[in-house]
Formats: sequence, structure tokens, C-alpha cells
Amino acid sequence: MRRKKTVLSLCLLSILQAWSQSQMPDEPVTYSSPVEFEISLAGNFGEPRPNHFHGGLDIRTGGVEGKAVHAIGDGYVSRITQGLDGFGNAVYITHPEGYVSIYGHLKSFSPAVKAALRKYQYDHLTCSADARLDPSACPVKRGQVIALSGNTGSSVAPHLHLEIHEAESWDMCDPYEFLNFHISDTVPPKAHSMMACPQEGEGVFNGGTAKQTFGFDKPHLDKVLTAWGRVGFALWADDYMQGSYNHYGVRETTLNVDGETLFHAVVDRVPVAMNRYVNSWGDYAHWNKHRHWYLKSYIEPGNRLRILHADERRGIMDFNEERDYHFEYILRDYKGNESRYTFTVRGEKTVIPKAQKPSPASGLARLFRWDQTNSLSVPGQVQLVVPYGLLTTDVLVQPIIKKNADGLSDAYSFYPTSYPLITYGEIYIRARMDKFGQDSILHAEPDPSKLYIRSNGRFIGGEYRHGWVAGRIRELGQSYELAYDDRPPVVKDMTGKGKQDVIRLSVSDKQSGLASYTATIDETFVVFDAQEKSSMVVCDLRETPIKKTGKAHKLRFTAVDNRSNVVKYETDIIY
Repeated sequence: MRRKKTVLSLCLLSILQAWSQSQMPDEPVTYSSPVEFEISLAGNFGEPRPNHFHGGLDIRTGGVEGKAVHAIGDGYVSRITQGLDGFGNAVYITHPEGYVSIYGHLKSFSPAVKAALRKYQYDHLTCSADARLDPSACPVKRGQVIALSGNTGSSVAPHLHLEIHEAESWDMCDPYEFLNFHISDTVPPKAHSMMACPQEGEGVFNGGTAKQTFGFDKPHLDKVLTAWGRVGFALWADDYMQGSYNHYGVRETTLNVDGETLFHAVVDRVPVAMNRYVNSWGDYAHWNKHRHWYLKSYIEPGNRLRILHADERRGIMDFNEERDYHFEYILRDYKGNESRYTFTVRGEKTVIPKAQKPSPASGLARLFRWDQTNSLSVPGQVQLVVPYGLLTTDVLVQPIIKKNADGLSDAYSFYPTSYPLITYGEIYIRARMDKFGQDSILHAEPDPSKLYIRSNGRFIGGEYRHGWVAGRIRELGQSYELAYDDRPPVVKDMTGKGKQDVIRLSVSDKQSGLASYTATIDETFVVFDAQEKSSMVVCDLRETPIKKTGKAHKLRFTAVDNRSNVVKYETDIIY
């Protein structure tokens, strides 16, 4: 039977692939609306956010949950998730045109989608809600209802989050390109302020070397501006739509000087692996302090974002003539709505101060270069390794040590404020063996596999190696220290007395955190669903293979935390 099913899946997949190749149109691919009402956006594709670009469209649902969500095109449900990547409940649909649409923050799934999820869980004996489905498991047609909208995951208000990825590369694509005819927008982007960024030791602006901002209260800056040497610019701007107070990211930005393009950006497609380069394009330090994104109109040397374009100058202007330089910002949205902002900078020959040498707080500081692998060590305590490719510009890294004489280690950070890395660096923290195992409650001898790295009380992970715990970090400004966990999760029965159709358990772990759980009734596997934003897990007995007899059944529930500590809970239920 399994062989027949596999052959059928492969045949259907081959048909879909062949269809995809034969259907590749000369015209752009278009899809239908995922909702039955006029689309109004709470967020658009590519909005800059800390550590990522907004990957899709946030579609308003009138402030309520429970609106029907439709498949935007033919295809099949290829993945169903609950509680992953901030999406809450989510459905993935693979389309024959070579794209995958994702529908997030859902309240509930349609009966067909939920049945496919349950079948996957029972076939694989897993409570994990990350079902990867074959093409034959749940085919869908354009316009078919697949879910109801909700507010699950990292959502702060009811809405539908829609993403579209290219299936082969998994690049995030702007859904606007596929839903253009379903969205009305007549309002152009608006610039709020420009920032001048003299390059240290290479330029001055208005006689100074610090960054300076200039508000656009009208399309042209009348203020007299002067510069000499190398200066970059950045822009704080937003897009808007009629009938909404929300602001959105700007799709296209061009900076011209004397009629020639100095910098150009089009936020149309972003590889998922390049999400964190947003912190380099934007002035992250300014955002961290003021919550406004000034997006640079120049490219830092280690920034590999493909949506940014400049010549060999990387968008940095060299003021080397005593004359007026005429600048123009051109902002456009997908509908072609456009706004222009101009300013003039006069080249005035000025002595450029030499770059200031870093003044570290301690002799342990290191200037990490963006174009090489870097390391820093506090002998016998901690070591940090930042491989090549994790920085986009040079940064002064210095250990900041918070003493904790009674702990397994001191707490370490490497930058005075938040400083994200592009991907993961390596950290090694030495364990104090004289403090090792003091918190042990289960073992006479401490177990080094129970050690882990935590940051601000949050589990980071790590592996014990010869007295050190090795882990991965991607933020220099957070504090890291060692912790020990040999305490199992805690399970509490919240079902209540008497006959019940639904079993409710509270499962929590205050140390390393819950990793997984599984359950059986009368030795038969049953699914428990994690409840949104709570420690509760729920089993609806009516959706299980267990037959209702009105008699006692044996429930066995097992939970495991992130340090492999296990709790086994058993009880009788009447069903």
C-alpha cells in the first residue's frame, strides 16, 4: 500500500512539474485575492524591521478573527505548522507556477487541511505541528477556503499575513506583484528626513564629522549645506495608502547627483538568508535609540544585499570640487506613485580631521575587521569567534564582564548596546567546576551534559567540551552565562473530575525550556495540541483513535526539556 501511495505521489509531482514548465507564461503570474473583501494593508513587503525585512503583506481583517482565507491559486498544501517562525497557525501551498504561498496567524484550519495535519501526525506518531505533505495529501483549487483568519503567533492584532516565495530559491517575493489588480493605492511615498554621514577620517559635512539630520518639511531643502571629502546619505521615508493610517516600507529609492544615479534600491525580492542585512542597510544604532529607520543610500563594504545597487563608490559621494552639487531623491511604490525631494550641497575645501583611534574600556578589546575572521579571548573565562561574513563594517568589540562569584560563570557581553551579527558566531565559556552541580536535585554526581548557555534567562544551548561550553550567538550586546538544568518539566492535570471529552495538561519548564512531548492512551498514540500563548496542551478525545466506552483508560504523557530531562506522567481517564 505504501509503495502504491509513493508511486502516486511521484506521478502527481511529475505532472505538476510538467504543468509548471508548460504553463510558464510570458506575462507575469497573477493570483486571486486571499480574502472576500477589499484588501487594505497593515504592512507591506520589505518593511525594514530589526533583524529582518517584513516578508509579505499584512491584510486587515476588520479587527476581528474568523474571516475566510482562500487559496490564491491552484496547487497543493505542502506544509502545515503551528507555533513556528512567529506565524502561529500557518498553511503553505505549492503552486505549479513555481511559487509557494504562506498564510499566517490563522485562527483555525479548514476541515480538509486539519485532516491532512492529523493524518501526518498519526502516521509519524508526533505531536509536533510541522507537517510536510506529499502532493496527493491535500490538493487545493484557486479560491478554495483553507482556513479562518486569526491572531496567533507573533501577531499583535487580528490580520492575515501572506507571503509568496519562489519554490526553488526560497527567495521572499513581493506579493504585490501577484495581487496587483486586487490592491488600490494612489498615495505616493513621503520622505521625512535626510541624514548626512561623513566617513570617519575621510569627510566633513557642515564643518563637522558627526552624522546630521535635516527634515523635509517641503520637497526642497532651502538650508545651505556644505561638505568636503567622502560623505554618504541616508533617508527616513515611508509609503502610504488611502483609507489607512498605517505607514509602509518604500519599494524603490533612487539618489541622483547632478543627474546621475549614485544609489538605487528596489525591494522586490529578498533571499531569506540575507534578512539580517537589513541592520546594515538601515542605521541600526539610530533605530535602536529612536525607533526610526534611516536607510543608507550607500552600501557598507560587507553588505551583500542584492536589492542595493551602486557603482564602485558604493554610493558614497566624494566632494572634491568647490561647486554646488545638486541631489535628488526619487521615491516610488509598486503602483508608480512617485515623490521627489531635492537639496544642494556646496563643496567647500576644508581640513578633514584624522580618524579617531578606538578608545577601548579595557586592554582586552579588539577591532574586528569586516573582511576577516576575528577572535577575542579572556584567558580561562570566555572566547568569542566571529567568522568572515558576519560583519558588514569594522567594529570595536570588547568584553564587558558582570561578576557572579556564586555562579557557574560570570556573565559576558561584547558591546555596550545591541549589535546583531549577520549569522551565528561562536562562544566558549569556561565552567567553574567548584560550583558545578550545586543546583543538582536528581544526581549525586553532576552531569556536564546538563550545562547550557543562557542569555537574559533564555536558553541559548551549547555543548560541554573539556570544561568549556561551546555555543552559537548572533548578538554582541546581549549577556551570556552558564546555567545547569537536571530538573524535568512539570506536568499538571487541568482537566477536572469526571467524564471528559477533552484532556487538558499544563506542561512547563522554567530552566532550559520544553523541547518535545508525546502521549498514549491504552498504548495507542494520541495527539496533544499546544495552546496559543500558554503552557496548556489539549487532546480532544473525539479526534483520536480511542473509542468511547465510559470506562477507565490509561493516559501516559512524556515531556522532555532542552537538556534531555524527562518527566513521565500517568493517570486514568474516564471516556
